[in-house]
Amino acid sequence: MQDQGSSAPAVAAAMLPLQRLYAHERERPSAMYLSQPLADGSVVEFSWAQTMDQARRLAAYLRRQDWPPGTHIALLGKNSAWWFIADFAIWMAGHVSVPLYHTLNAASIRQIIDHSGCRACFVGRLDQPGVVDDGLPDGLPRIRLRDAAASVSGADWDAIQRDTPPITDSPLRDAGDVATIVYTSGTTGMPKGVMHCFGTLGLVSSMTTRMFGATADERLISYLPLAHIADRGFCQLASVQLGCCVYFAWGVETFVADMHRARPTLFLSVPRLWTKFQQGVSARMPPARLALLLKLPLLRGLIRRKILRGLGLDAVRVAFSGAAPTPPDLFRWYRALGIELLEVYGMSENFGISHCGRVGQFQAGLIGPPWDGVHARINAGDGEVQVRSPGSMLGYYKAEALTRDAFTDDGYLKTGDRGEISRDGQLKITGRIKEQFKTSKGKFVVPAPIENRLSSGGRIEACCVTGGDELPSPLALVMLSADEHARCLRDADARLETQAWLEQRLADTNAELDRHERLVCLVVTAEAWTVENGMVTPTMKVKRNEIDARYKRHIANWCAEKRPVIWAQASS
Repeated sequence: MQDQGSSAPAVAAAMLPLQRLYAHERERPSAMYLSQPLADGSVVEFSWAQTMDQARRLAAYLRRQDWPPGTHIALLGKNSAWWFIADFAIWMAGHVSVPLYHTLNAASIRQIIDHSGCRACFVGRLDQPGVVDDGLPDGLPRIRLRDAAASVSGADWDAIQRDTPPITDSPLRDAGDVATIVYTSGTTGMPKGVMHCFGTLGLVSSMTTRMFGATADERLISYLPLAHIADRGFCQLASVQLGCCVYFAWGVETFVADMHRARPTLFLSVPRLWTKFQQGVSARMPPARLALLLKLPLLRGLIRRKILRGLGLDAVRVAFSGAAPTPPDLFRWYRALGIELLEVYGMSENFGISHCGRVGQFQAGLIGPPWDGVHARINAGDGEVQVRSPGSMLGYYKAEALTRDAFTDDGYLKTGDRGEISRDGQLKITGRIKEQFKTSKGKFVVPAPIENRLSSGGRIEACCVTGGDELPSPLALVMLSADEHARCLRDADARLETQAWLEQRLADTNAELDRHERLVCLVVTAEAWTVENGMVTPTMKVKRNEIDARYKRHIANWCAEKRPVIWAQASS
């Protein structure tokens, strides 16, 4: 494949993942590494020695299959200690891991398995175990993770651990070897297989630990999909670099309890979850009252500690928001509680090594400066953010033309995002180049900045500004938070109050927009946008194409009603 300026980054061999694993195995064998909750509410803990013993036995099993070096092996399942161990074993056996989102349907699983050429698949806990039989090709070897459903067939984890002696050597991999193929979450079209090498994986973790002074005493919680680079880099790889503890979350219903058990010191989430935390607090304490109490010196500390303890965030020293734009008001709200919330920006194609906020340097609306060794620029033609990063991918798997198109001739990754760089070098994202649309008056509308304005305030969980060349002005589809939506359904007065709030939010937003950008109305959707119904990606990014397709036939009628807020009926 043609080199696009994405050769193995300069990282010391001692910082590569396998070298770090062997070092922890040797130097801290009895230290606790992984804390895994079980279905019955109990917890099993793995020391470094136990983790590596299981990885060595699994690596021995994989070696016995006599597959050629570099064989692609899929990982399908929710986050777990066994997921980590399987990934380590794949690397130790000389192969390449291909993680799959546990929310994928059968057709998407089959599509990625076929495209990547996987020779086997590890299968763990899934909400719908039936997708395994429908999604995996007949005859593809399966290996059951310890938490897989009983209905899933395949080689048994416990039997492998019982019957397979561990490998006794400590195999290494070159920095330039492909370690993993990460398939993009796919807001549009077929996901692309992003190839990353061991050098990049070592670089991601070492840069994170250095930039934020992380140590082996950190506590991390793994709950964002491991098929995405965010949790892979922030939890799995950072823990391998540091030797710190990782706690796993069992599910949505136990998440608060899992947060209390972990009490993370560094915490990464997506804007939608940060918003849910805020909404949960607002449901118990009106925002105006909270703002007043936080102004009182004698009560401020007590209120902060009580709220953060309730959220499981009381031990957090630095927190991060990424994967989608975060409204500036949300940063301010958390700072009022004493949480240093920073924004991170990156892509699967550079393993997130692009831009990140710095402690004590927050500026509303700006993400932050580049990571060390990263160069960024704005293309003069279309305003695209272009990034040259030591974390850049080796390329897209089996897609040389797409790889060439992804980079400029001088090695900058074309992000597809429109942005600006401030005088002090901080990045501001103003939208996606392909997401802008033209109204019937010939004026371009960029949705993202409008959506950020609308989403502040805590009641709107997600929104999508849409329109098209058949309409003179855009409108916004908004999804209320679950609590807010339920309150409006059961209480007519609450709905009237929310209606008034939405009308004011619309007026305030339009007052800040150019005339051609002003919204005709807000449409409150009747259904939630979820991964399961295809409206958002597994990292909670809105799928504009899917939302446009679902609601397009109603848009003209909504605009014709000439009302500021419209409560939509369930869409078929």
